[in-house]
Amino acid sequence: MSNPRCQLLRWQFDMTWSLFEYHQERLTPEDFLWQPADLSWTVRQDPGGTWRPDWADTEPDPVPVPTIGWVSWHIGWWWSTAIDHAQGRAPRDRTDITWPGSGPAAIAWLQDLRTQWLAVLDKLTDADLDATATLPWQTPPDNTVGHMIAWLNAELMKNVAEIGQLRMIRAASAG
Repeated sequence: MSNPRCQLLRWQFDMTWSLFEYHQERLTPEDFLWQPADLSWTVRQDPGGTWRPDWADTEPDPVPVPTIGWVSWHIGWWWSTAIDHAQGRAPRDRTDITWPGSGPAAIAWLQDLRTQWLAVLDKLTDADLDATATLPWQTPPDNTVGHMIAWLNAELMKNVAEIGQLRMIRAASAG
């Protein structure tokens, strides 16, 4: 192993991505905007045709149940900003990251982000992993790029589980 720490993080990411592939293959275009509850967050077209997520700066109580479309936007948002950070760019604002407009387009977008992320992971050194990271924490305490990658893996695992659960609930409730 040339870099055991990077390889472990990559293994964890690949394992999580394989779970996402399992759900991707079973998603229908209609699954993405299905609202599982009266109180739901989704993605909606603005007057200009751009798909924007429902959002509140302060988390509401109760928290709305997201649609698969919203969760896929959420993955794309935080993943895009993590890639920006890992490549030394200023992370884009949340409002600059929009949903592609359909389930298949969202999957293609996330697959492209995966390709970009793998390029980031494949070039990391131990020194890179030990560098200070401000994402997702905004203030750099003692968190490193290694912590950011572990957080991204955990966040992806959580969001993939949410997508899978929403897909299964929709399928079970349709019959």
